[in-house]
Amino acid sequence: MQLRFTGQIWFWRGPAPFHFVTVPPAESERIGEVASVVTYGWGMIPASVTIGRTSVTTALWPKDGGYIVPIKKALQDREGVGIDDVVEIMLDIDA
Repeated sequence: MQLRFTGQIWFWRGPAPFHFVTVPPAESERIGEVASVVTYGWGMIPASVTIGRTSVTTALWPKDGGYIVPIKKALQDREGVGIDDVVEIMLDIDA
């Protein structure tokens, strides 16, 4: 499954700080349809994330009935993006 959407990078300060983009509701619903087949536990969904010319592997996190995409530091550095930037994301999920 391939999904493409835009979203704003936001910061979660929790016990370990992370940067995320929230998956829009329509795309979250599509992910939810295959979640039981592709999750490796705790609702985490393995995925490849591409911003610009950079792709990394990660796992989508479930949050508030949808999903959020962690934006790894390596991806931020290579593409020159950070908090509050709006980015186009391509998600690849093996479903």
